[in-house]
Amino acid sequence: MEHWDEVRTAYQVARIGTVSGAAEVLGVHHATVIRHIDALEGRLGVKLFQRHARGYTPTEAGRDLLQVAQATDDQFAQLAGRIRDKGDGVTGELVITSLVALSAVLTPALARFRQVHPEIRVRYLTGDRLFRLEYGEAHVAIRAGRQAPDQPDNVVQRFVPYDMRLAASKDYARRMGLPGGVEDFAEHEFVALDGEDRRPPFMDWLLNVVPRDRIVFRTSNNRSMSDAVIAGAGIGFLTDWEYAARDDLVEVMPPQDAWQSPTWLVTHVDLHRSPKVQAFLQFLKEESKGWRGETAA
Repeated sequence: MEHWDEVRTAYQVARIGTVSGAAEVLGVHHATVIRHIDALEGRLGVKLFQRHARGYTPTEAGRDLLQVAQATDDQFAQLAGRIRDKGDGVTGELVITSLVALSAVLTPALARFRQVHPEIRVRYLTGDRLFRLEYGEAHVAIRAGRQAPDQPDNVVQRFVPYDMRLAASKDYARRMGLPGGVEDFAEHEFVALDGEDRRPPFMDWLLNVVPRDRIVFRTSNNRSMSDAVIAGAGIGFLTDWEYAARDDLVEVMPPQDAWQSPTWLVTHVDLHRSPKVQAFLQFLKEESKGWRGETAA
């Protein structure tokens, strides 16, 4: 890192395109910017920029340097964030990522956590993308899977499984009736998740017992799958808490252990012991004790 100041200067020149703009961002004199660029080009033995009346344009070598410098700058920013997050108080930004299927119970829990710790600012990220805890993209991840996540340097704890309910809308039941058992599934219409990769346990079960031509509505995630069932598109799965919150659905089959999706609390070892992460983990574990009991009623 002996010459990082020069590399950072070149990065800002490449990003902004002018010496004066880079000098303003860096808080230095424009002559310092020119001196850093000249010194770095002399040390590397290549031209990093084409000079012209409108400013500086990176050469091919300059673009290569820009990519490396940008990655390094991003990692410094993430490191700074992790260092700040090791502070003493339960304050600042708390980033949580989970499956969208958990939103119905996790969002109220996050709201209550903020009531206890009003200096926390919550970012709740849902979706299929695997956020990289080692780069500081999230403080706590709640992930699903039969096996515990095995990324290095992560602390993994078993969390509450989410139970699924095979259900249909009352409108569907009036139009199509309900199956008496698996043997009647060929006479009915079903909603399923699209795609064959990383299927949750309940979807493996459904695809093993329902003829493929009876799956008439496919969708990409649990939220839209639930919406399709509620809209009467067919029989399908909802989480227990979604089912319990509505009065326009009917149960098709009682819940089965094979439909459960195990979940895991995942934190990075660097932040696991920070006050706000520990406070949230303890709070969430207490909150989750009532989730299954409440939804099973």
